[in-house]
Amino acid sequence: MGFRWFTRANALEIGGLTGFALNLDDGRVQVVAEGPRENCHRLLEWLRSADTPGRVDGVTEIWDTPRGGYETFAVR
Repeated sequence: MGFRWFTRANALEIGGLTGFALNLDDGRVQVVAEGPRENCHRLLEWLRSADTPGRVDGVTEIWDTPRGGYETFAVR
């Protein structure tokens, strides 16, 4: 199982989050999450923790108005 799968599993465990985890061509993973702010913060804390699979060199967060359109949290 890879990073995207674990990110999805964690988002679903936190609950109330929709969005996706996507591999980018340069090796980074893009994570888009929408839901209650506290739940988004919990996902960010996990992404920054030592509990993630693989190596995380950094996390860049961008907060914006939710766009909607996500039914669940998906792996793309």
